[in-house]
Amino acid sequence: MDDGGPAVAVAGAGLRGAGYAARIRRGGRARIVAVAEPDPVRRERFAAEHGIPPERRYPGWREMADAGRVADGVIVATQDAEHAGPAVAFAGLGCHVLLEKPMAPSEAEARRVADAVERAGVMLAVCHVLRYTPYTRAVRGLIAAGRIGTPLSVQHLEPVGWWHHAHSYVRGNWRREDESGPMLLTKSCHDLDWLVHVMGEAPARVSSFGRLSHFRPENRPEGAADRCLDCAAEPRCAYSAPRLYLGGLRRGEEWPLGAVTGERTEEGVLRALRDGPYGRCVYACDNDVVDHQVVNMEFPSGATGVFTMTAFTPAAQRRTRVFGTSGSIEGDGASIAVHDFVTGGTEVLRPGGDAGGHGGGDDALADAFAEALATGDPSRLGTGAAESLASHRVVWAAERARRDGTVVDLGAGGAP
Repeated sequence: MDDGGPAVAVAGAGLRGAGYAARIRRGGRARIVAVAEPDPVRRERFAAEHGIPPERRYPGWREMADAGRVADGVIVATQDAEHAGPAVAFAGLGCHVLLEKPMAPSEAEARRVADAVERAGVMLAVCHVLRYTPYTRAVRGLIAAGRIGTPLSVQHLEPVGWWHHAHSYVRGNWRREDESGPMLLTKSCHDLDWLVHVMGEAPARVSSFGRLSHFRPENRPEGAADRCLDCAAEPRCAYSAPRLYLGGLRRGEEWPLGAVTGERTEEGVLRALRDGPYGRCVYACDNDVVDHQVVNMEFPSGATGVFTMTAFTPAAQRRTRVFGTSGSIEGDGASIAVHDFVTGGTEVLRPGGDAGGHGGGDDALADAFAEALATGDPSRLGTGAAESLASHRVVWAAERARRDGTVVDLGAGGAP
């Protein structure tokens, strides 16, 4: 909007929005000029970091939209239930949009986003950050180049991690479907999109099984209290809030402690655990999202796939195995082992990019958005509205299959 480069506004200055903005500022290809954030402490801290004037600090995305087109591009990183509204509004103002995943809680709202972007003629990038890593490019390139022959089956695991699941999906903001969405959408739309991307096709049929098995009142240890700080069983509990968050304080970790309290003292953490949601017993919360789920897929080519999401793992990188007619691939997010059935040999590749959020994908996505704004070139972005909508529809189809106990036919083009 002036000679300083493209202007970017941020709607939602939490972990995701703040992270993308910080990377864009460091990259120097664009400027952060406005923020909309309902939490006044978070809003003022973000504004001070980026030198945003008072008149460009808004209590919410609606107020920022009411001010007109304050930027060339907008990062929408609000809570999941409020993704569609700001995306549609800012697209209507002629702003290019970087939209945190998922696109929206429902297919109807996601379609509304896609239609608004097409109508306005603006760029949309949904934050499928896994697409942007060197590791992903390498896996996809190996398959496309025929290194394993014709891929016929794929296994993909998302090991959420026992403490991460307890933090985000039992005690935290994504614990209830009516407030955010099903686990497969809020956590794993990354992964189903990634599978569509690397396999080069969307599934034609899906089924799914999963449930909330462990984090339920009937699994509460004998003598457990409603809060960890009052609980005699806490020292023996894998999901101890004091162990997790005071340990994070001692290690100087920003996440997940930043979601619990802005006060980096033991007293501040204990106060938050006494009064806030993150101090609750994991067996006495109001959570209802699944803690384990599988999705079975059949692709139009005849290839099959299975995706597994589970809470009950160490926090680790995703793991993938792709089986082809003349070789196979095993990857862990950092290294790739390529097994050749003709020679019997194994080649290990390390594409790099394993540092930072999502294997470097967070930073690469922010860089790509800034570059697309600076050049006006949408090819810098890994997806458009139509591609993101297509992979989201696989998620909604899988959820219908899980709930109804059916196989959902999406058609040869991946469209239900």
